[in-house]
Amino acid sequence: MSNITLLDGGMGQELVSRVPGKPTALWSTQIMVDHPGLVSQVHRDFTTAGATIATANTYATHRDRLADTPLKERFLDLLTMAIAEARMSDAPRIAGAIGPLIASYRPDLHPSADEGAPVYAEIAQRIGPSCDLLICETVVSVTHAESVLRGAAAGGKPIWIAFSVQDTDGTKLRSGEPLVDALPLAKAAAAAVLVNCSSPEAVLQAMPILAKSGLPYGGYANGFEKITEGFLKDKPTVDALSTRRDFTPENYADHIMGWVDAGATIVGGCCEVSPAHIAEIARRLKAAGHTIV
Repeated sequence: MSNITLLDGGMGQELVSRVPGKPTALWSTQIMVDHPGLVSQVHRDFTTAGATIATANTYATHRDRLADTPLKERFLDLLTMAIAEARMSDAPRIAGAIGPLIASYRPDLHPSADEGAPVYAEIAQRIGPSCDLLICETVVSVTHAESVLRGAAAGGKPIWIAFSVQDTDGTKLRSGEPLVDALPLAKAAAAAVLVNCSSPEAVLQAMPILAKSGLPYGGYANGFEKITEGFLKDKPTVDALSTRRDFTPENYADHIMGWVDAGATIVGGCCEVSPAHIAEIARRLKAAGHTIV
């Protein structure tokens, strides 16, 4: 049996379910201002469910995303707020999330590595001292990987990198490049390699490739039917996406156990994964004789 790290679930979607109203492009960031303490409550609920890492609500806090909004002058303050909310979760470890520049799933918009690395570095330097590790999330191209890994090194903490792959082909990044082409960068700079925010089936397809890295590996999927064209437009909101009808805690835990059988030692959830999903995963892992660490 294995020692398994259990990540938390999807912060943004969980906030959508708890706050009435239409989501905006700044939804999870704005909520820290409008509803202080709600993010920390979500963190606590995931921790109570069994997660051993609280992923700070810093994914979408980028200067480019705050530009032309009322929050544009609060970039550094928002990063600090997100870490403070995570600290109140009582989780054993805190991961500082670093999401993509400009937009998720858009390798065509991502800047060059030389342009992007210093932007990521500013975030890493700000949140690194208060985190146990930094997790570079939804990495969709080789250039994106180089950029964010170079920047995250400025945080002075272990780096985990999580790639997002095509929902129907887990062997390819969303850019169309082979996932295996990004492994040398991960091996040189990261302490763990994962796949996130992709279909559960695609995550399983990626497991044999991640195993080639020689690093601890795993995944955390989303519960969307697919990433739609509407979500790839400027300033998208999550109501452009639909949840899979089969995305129950029991069915998602079945996927997780398949990844563990394929050697994954780090698992959890992304968008649409609730505390109920994490609780079921924890139950299944323990029932199978694994130790959650």
